[in-house]
Amino acid sequence: MSEFDSQALARRLAELADSRGAEEIVVLDMRGLVSYTDFLTICTARNERQARAIVDEVKLRVKKDEELLPAGTEGEGAADWVVLDYLDCLLHVFTAEARQRYRLEELWREAPREEIQASQNGVRRHLYGAAHG
Repeated sequence: MSEFDSQALARRLAELADSRGAEEIVVLDMRGLVSYTDFLTICTARNERQARAIVDEVKLRVKKDEELLPAGTEGEGAADWVVLDYLDCLLHVFTAEARQRYRLEELWREAPREEIQASQNGVRRHLYGAAHG
């Protein structure tokens, strides 16, 4: 990304979450609905440990590749729901139970969804290893 592109960043957040095994990845286009962000990227981790791994990977890669740091992070202590705030894009990493409880997709059901290509089992591990080899 040469010039700031919030849609590209939202897709990058989804890609990085996917590289760490996140499931049910959704990107919601919030531009016509709220003024505080352009996109919500939402994903599910199998457990709190994986949620932390997803958050750590996103922070590391976005800092290294895009030279961006989150403006804020919420929920790192209780990792059943962690939010990374990149201002125009928010990443929500939930455990399955927390995602069911808060139902952000239902709350924002009128938000258009971006199409995401999630990795398939095996392919994800290969791509992650190549990126970090």
